[in-house]
Amino acid sequence: MKGKNILLSIVLLFVMQVIFAQRGQINWMADGNAYTKIKDGNIVKVDPKTEAETVLIKKEQLTPGSGKVLLPDSYKFSTDNTKLLLFVNTKKVWRYNTMGDYWLLDLVSNKLTQLGKNRPAQSLMFAKFSPDAKKVAYVSEHNLFVEDVTSNIIKRITSDSTRKLINDTFDWAYEEEFGCRDGFRWSPDGSKIAFWQIDATKIRDYFMLNTTDSNYSKVVPVEYPKVGESPSPAKIGVANVSSGLIRWMQIDGNPQQHYIPRMEWSGTNELIVQQLDRKQQESKLMYCNTTDGGARTFWAENDDAWVDLNSSDIFGEPGGFTWINNNQEFVWVSEKDGWRHIYKISRDGKTETLISKGDYDIDVIKCIDEKNNYIYFTASPANATQLYLYRVKLNPKGNNDAELVTNPNFKGTHNYTISPNGKFASHSFSNHNTPRVSEWITLPDNKPVNASKTIAANAKTNKDNDVEYLQIVTEDNVTLDAWINKPKNFDASKKYPVVLDVYGEPAASTVLDRNGGHTNFLYNGDIRADGYVQVSIDNRGTPMLKGAKWRKAIYRKIGTINIRDLAMGMKKLLQDKSFILIKTELRFGVGAVVAHLL
Repeated sequence: MKGKNILLSIVLLFVMQVIFAQRGQINWMADGNAYTKIKDGNIVKVDPKTEAETVLIKKEQLTPGSGKVLLPDSYKFSTDNTKLLLFVNTKKVWRYNTMGDYWLLDLVSNKLTQLGKNRPAQSLMFAKFSPDAKKVAYVSEHNLFVEDVTSNIIKRITSDSTRKLINDTFDWAYEEEFGCRDGFRWSPDGSKIAFWQIDATKIRDYFMLNTTDSNYSKVVPVEYPKVGESPSPAKIGVANVSSGLIRWMQIDGNPQQHYIPRMEWSGTNELIVQQLDRKQQESKLMYCNTTDGGARTFWAENDDAWVDLNSSDIFGEPGGFTWINNNQEFVWVSEKDGWRHIYKISRDGKTETLISKGDYDIDVIKCIDEKNNYIYFTASPANATQLYLYRVKLNPKGNNDAELVTNPNFKGTHNYTISPNGKFASHSFSNHNTPRVSEWITLPDNKPVNASKTIAANAKTNKDNDVEYLQIVTEDNVTLDAWINKPKNFDASKKYPVVLDVYGEPAASTVLDRNGGHTNFLYNGDIRADGYVQVSIDNRGTPMLKGAKWRKAIYRKIGTINIRDLAMGMKKLLQDKSFILIKTELRFGVGAVVAHLL
C-alpha cells in the first residue's frame, strides 16, 4: 500500500470527476470510421467527418414488455454486429456503477431478452460476449455464469463464493490500489474463461456506518487489511466452459506476499500474467500454460520505491497487453530509466526496445496506429501543468524524437480520444482562463474536420478569471508549481486571508492548467466574492510529469516530505506576496502545515 486512506480517497472523488469528464469516452464502431451514441432513446451512428447521424437501433427496439425504454449506462455490440448487450438499472460498487441488469437485443430477430433472469435484480457485473457471440458470461454474487443467448440456458461456472471468497471480481484493496474490477477473460476460441479468485476470508473487517439510507445507521463491514496486515491471497483459475472443470495456475511464491494485478490471454492455451511482490518493488511477467497450469517468468523489472502500473487514470483498471508486429511483441510502459517511457518487449522477453527516448514522461498512450507506424501519447516535456499530443515511430529507424502534434499556440491541457484505426480524434482544450472547447480532427495530418468548428475559432478567454500560475523555489531548493486564484476586485495593496487547497498524495495533482479546478468545493458560497485568496501547491510525490524521482520522493516519507514542501511553499509565498494574510483554515490535514509555518 502506498499510504492512501479512505478519507482522502473519498474527498479526491470530487476532484477526479473533473478529470474523468475531460477524458471522455466514445463508443467507436469496430472499423473506427464512425461512433455511436444515444439520442432521444435511439442508438445512432455518427460520421465524424460529416456529422451525419443514422439511426441504428430505434427506441422501440429497446422497449421490453413493461413499455419503458431501456436507457443503458453502457452498451456493446458483438464482434459480428448481430447482437447488442445493454447495461441498465445500475448501482455503485465503491466508486463506479458496475452492478446492475443486462439485456440482450438480437439484431437479426429483433428479440429483446433480459439475461440472468433467475439472479437477484441489480446483481450482474461485467457481462461480455464470447468470441463467437453465442454466449454471454457475467458475474453475480461473486460467482461466474455463462448464458447461451439462443436458449437462455444458464450454466454456473463457480459456486464456492461467500462475502469474502470472491470470484471474478475483487476486494476493496485490489480496487483501491490497482483499479482492478473486471475479474475474468474469455479465451480467444471461447472454450475457456480465466478468472481471479480473491480469498479475503482471513482479512478482518473494518466497520463503516451507513447513516444516509434510513433514520437509523447501519454497520457496513468491509474486508480491509490495515497497515502491517497481510493482503488477500489471489490466484488465477481457468474454467472449461463445456465441462466446468477448473485448473488453477501454479504461480510461484506465497500468495499472501504478492499481488496479481494483470492477466490476459496471450494464446489459445496461454495466459500472460503480471506479479508484484508485497512491497510492489519487483514486477514479473510470466506465461501460464492453461493445459497443465505451469508458470514461467520471462521478463522482470525492479524499483527501489515501487513499480507503477501506469493506468489510464488513477482509479482505472491497469489494462491488458497490446500485442504488435504479428503478436511477436507487446507495448509496455516502465519508469526503469527514471522516466515514464514506452517500450517494446519481444514475446520471449529477451529483447526490449525503448520507443519514447528522452528526458520526459509520457502521460497516457492514446492510440497505436500500426498501419502508419505511429504510437500517439500525451505528454508535456516543458511544463508539467499542461498536456499535449505527441507521437513517435512504433518501429523506428534511427532517431525517434517525440513529434508534437498539438498546435503549440494553445497553451494548456489537451485531451484526445482517437479512433481505433488512428484516422479520427475528438480533441478538447482548456486552460485556467479558457473554458473547455472541442473539435474533430483527422490523423495523421492533424487537420480539423470542420473549418467552422475548430478550437481556434471557438476558444474564448474568461476575462473575469484572475488565476496566476507560478513556480516557487523553496529554501530546500525544490521547485514547486502553484497557482493563486485572487478574489474579485483584487487590490494588491490590501491583505487577504488565504485558503490553501491541499491534496499532496501520490494519486493526484492539484496544480494543472485546465479550466474549472481553481475553486473550493467545500465552501458554501462565492469564495472569491467573499474576499479570499485561494492557493494550491504541488508538492513532491504527486503524479506530475516531472520524472520518477519526483513522484517517488514520497516513498516511506508520506506525511513528512509532502507536508514540508507545502509549508515551505506557503512560507515563500508569504514572503513574496504581500497581499496574503495567514489567517486561515487550510483544507485537509493542515495542522501539520500550520505547525511548520509557526
